[in-house]
Order: sequence, then C-alpha cells, then structure tokens
Amino acid sequence: MVRHDTFTISRHLDVPPGEVFRAFADTAIRRRWFRLPGKVASYQHDFRVGGGETARSTYTGLDTAPERLEYRSRYIDIAGAHWIVYGYEAIVDGELRWTSLVTVRLGVETGGTCLEWTEQVTFLRCEGDGSVDLAHLRGASVLRLNGLDAALRSGPPDPRRR
Repeated sequence: MVRHDTFTISRHLDVPPGEVFRAFADTAIRRRWFRLPGKVASYQHDFRVGGGETARSTYTGLDTAPERLEYRSRYIDIAGAHWIVYGYEAIVDGELRWTSLVTVRLGVETGGTCLEWTEQVTFLRCEGDGSVDLAHLRGASVLRLNGLDAALRSGPPDPRRR
C-alpha cells in the first residue's frame, strides 16, 4: 500500500530569517537540532543545491529490537533566507519506508521569523492504514522544530566543539 499525505507546520521564531537560514546551512548549528534518534550516529552535510545530507544511527526502544535508521536528502532549491526545498528518504533496517518533499519558507514578521514547514510525503511501507505513520512523522517534525528554536535561543555554537 502506498499512501500520500501533506502537512504544514507554522512556527514563530524570535530571530531574523538570516539566523534561521544559518541554522540550516551551518553544520555545527544544524547538529544541535537535527538528529536521528539512537546512538552511534554519523552525519555528513553539504548545504548547496545538488548537495545533501546523510545520517545513520541505531535506535533501541523499550522492549524492541534495535533498528538501523538512515536518512538521505538532496537540496533542490535554496533561495537565501527565503526558502529551502529538499527531498529526503527514510530507511529503516535497509527498507525504504517513506520519501518526502519539504519546503521551508522563511518570512519576516514582527519580532522575528515566520517559518512554514510543508512536507509532502509518500509512505511506501505503512503500519495499518498509515495514520500512525503520519502522526509519527508530523510529531517528529514538531520535535525537530522545537530543537531548532532551542538552538537559536542558545546562541552561536562554541567554535571549540567543531
């Protein structure tokens, strides 16, 4: 069964769009908010059109067998502090589970930035009717944006930790 869904999350961030953009582009800042769950994670990031990111980790939940997680993305369009468009694949234990097209729009608003995250997802392997998968993905995106907000509030990264 293949299932298609789209969702949008809007978030106010208390910094200008350029700082939000930098949190996507600068790998040191990105590592503070973009992570796969689990341990023994590895990351590679090339922020340019045609570049992308790969991340791998092993996740062990309560009373579950370890899962090998892999994330592979490719940047399709980057328009400075206005928008970022990329596609990504999510692989669990060597099996492609879903793929998404993500558009991150950054707009100026009073006191900061309006971030609009729109994700168009195709689930290739679903749990039941797929509604649990969509809720899981949307929830993970909200947590990721919470991490972005926290990274922006904590200030610039310590250069000694690069």
